Amino acid sequence: MAGPTEFFASTPKGMESLLVGELRALGIDPVKETRAGASWTGTLESAYRACLWSRTASRVFMPLARFPADSPESLYAGVHALDWREHLGEAATLAVDAHVSDSAITHSHFAALKIKDAVVDRLRTLRGHRPSIDTERPDVRLNLYLRRNEAVLSLDLAGESLHRRGYREGQAEAPLKENLACAILMRAGWPAIAAEGGSLVDLMCGSGTFLVEGAWMAADVAPGLMRPHYGFIGWGGHDAALWERLLVEARERRAAGLERTPSMAGYDRDPQMIRLARHHLRRAGVQENARLEVRDVNASVPETELPAGLVVVNPPYGERIGAAAELPALYHALGQALRRDYRGWRSAVFTSNADLGHYLGLRVGKTYKLYNGALECRLLCFDIGEASERVDDRGVEDFANRLKKNFRHLARWAKRERVGAWRVYDADLHDYNFAIDLYESDPLTVHVQEYAPPAHVDAGRAQARVRAAIGAITRVLEVTPAQVVIKQRRQQKEGGQYEAQGRGGRLHEIREDDARFLVNFTDYLDTGLFLDTRPVRQLIGRLSAGRDVLNLFGYTGTATVYAALGGARSTTTVDLSHTYLDWAERNLELNGIRGRQHQLLQEDVLTWIEQPPVRRYGLIYLDPPTFSRSKRMRDTLDIQRDHERLIRATLRHLAEDGILIFCCNLQSFKLDRQALGDLSIEDITRSTLPPDFARQPKIHQCFRIAHAGGPDRLRGPRS
Repeated sequence: MAGPTEFFASTPKGMESLLVGELRALGIDPVKETRAGASWTGTLESAYRACLWSRTASRVFMPLARFPADSPESLYAGVHALDWREHLGEAATLAVDAHVSDSAITHSHFAALKIKDAVVDRLRTLRGHRPSIDTERPDVRLNLYLRRNEAVLSLDLAGESLHRRGYREGQAEAPLKENLACAILMRAGWPAIAAEGGSLVDLMCGSGTFLVEGAWMAADVAPGLMRPHYGFIGWGGHDAALWERLLVEARERRAAGLERTPSMAGYDRDPQMIRLARHHLRRAGVQENARLEVRDVNASVPETELPAGLVVVNPPYGERIGAAAELPALYHALGQALRRDYRGWRSAVFTSNADLGHYLGLRVGKTYKLYNGALECRLLCFDIGEASERVDDRGVEDFANRLKKNFRHLARWAKRERVGAWRVYDADLHDYNFAIDLYESDPLTVHVQEYAPPAHVDAGRAQARVRAAIGAITRVLEVTPAQVVIKQRRQQKEGGQYEAQGRGGRLHEIREDDARFLVNFTDYLDTGLFLDTRPVRQLIGRLSAGRDVLNLFGYTGTATVYAALGGARSTTTVDLSHTYLDWAERNLELNGIRGRQHQLLQEDVLTWIEQPPVRRYGLIYLDPPTFSRSKRMRDTLDIQRDHERLIRATLRHLAEDGILIFCCNLQSFKLDRQALGDLSIEDITRSTLPPDFARQPKIHQCFRIAHAGGPDRLRGPRS
């Protein structure tokens, strides 16, 4: 290759300035920063050095041609015009990548095929035979960048992404790319900390990427030295002597640098990840000064053996399906561990959810935007010891004392009444506006719903109270942060309590009386079991013996389970949601309830009850949402406006001597007794409020309703 040549190195968005700094440190100057990369004009050695030494680059390209390509024919002609004998040897293999945007050619795969055809046809003409295609590891990989009908065809000198260093085998659940890990360490100031003798600690180390990359950075180890393949090795213009000289230099620098590998520690609660991290550190040659232990972030202990340095963490973001509700407590625990065990250290926490960062309880020094793939993330940097605004200690203790008092009082009742899920706190104190439920699952789970603060409340103070509450909850109830699930409940106008928060959360079993139910703590705002209607379910169980029972808006079928266990002759559960009916079926099976007499119908309840009744039911349970506008429902339901029509349509399915139990959780609800004056109605709300909801008497309203002339039959067994 004669004379200076243009090169381009790509990098993920947000890392461009770091890449430019690296290239300049390699003696490459001038360098022009571009979107998602950097370009320069230099010698082949400069490109080889970038491939070998850049910690943030993804690929290095050498443009071969630029030409207009507003049609498949012009693209083919531009590629065919090149003398490909300079680039592909007699037995060389080929692969083509293409990226197109805002051009007449709209399909990347089609563009790649046209380029391949042009190269193959040109070489067949010149040599009499065509090169082979190898998409996995070709001798020459070409890259097309086509934008606004202007083509840039380049040789991919890297061959495959440079983040693949060669030491990693096996994958963590969500592995961090090595070049992104380096960008995080650079932004956090690790090179300067390492130069001063500081240590590197990763509290959730996974497969050890931060530790390996941090050690190599501190020890002057070329990140590409272990790579088994580069795209230029099989290229016709490759300078093997130059490349060997650069490798010898890199090996010499590594041998000298490994003598100053920093002290490091990595912790993870998964033993398999610790084994994998140990394997990776050993392959990378940096295991000597590293301590790896199976340890949960909650069990962190003061880091007294290591010089203060950088503690870096890449905790879960909540992007994994069904996991978001579990994370506030985890981030709170992480913040506690940092403040308790790493005072005087620098900390860097990488997350895609900036709101979760508030739960750390640390004042952010600097924030950087980086991308993990397409996911926009934030790197939060702290000098530990600068705590964020603290909540008044007396307020926290008042909350803790109230929680303790409630727990002591209600725990005895729950045990006596065989209640496996109950509310222990319900916005008792104005500043700590939470609903806290205990689920005696395995393990015990604390389900916390934060009522969204009014707009005028300072967001920082509100977040501080949440952090303080989590600390008090774990201390008073003697649970770990991993056992705390926290969600925010906002006022819903469109049935929001039924909307999915995610998918894939694990179902947990809990007991209630003689019944067993499956609950889900993460995927929905509610868990699948309404705790305040527990006495209503018990009433249904007592009234069901020998009756045909209909459960409308059946949700997860918990009332149906009570009816079946109570001796119902048959049960019919109607709900529009396939998900909830499947859940209801699993609840029935869990309690040994099977048979054709127990029907589950996926129907729009509003439409179903308007149809002529197939049978008359001796007991109907009607517990509709306060408002619903499902895409699949025929009508919109507003319970205050529509309850008379809903009740009358339901009564068409009720036997002459039957009982309708109607519940509503709209706090402002007023039953239109005048419009329903021809019916027998008894307000049984007071008798259906359980002790754990005594502080919220408006949590629901409940009525026994029967056809005219049926008040005596209403009495039945008392609730």
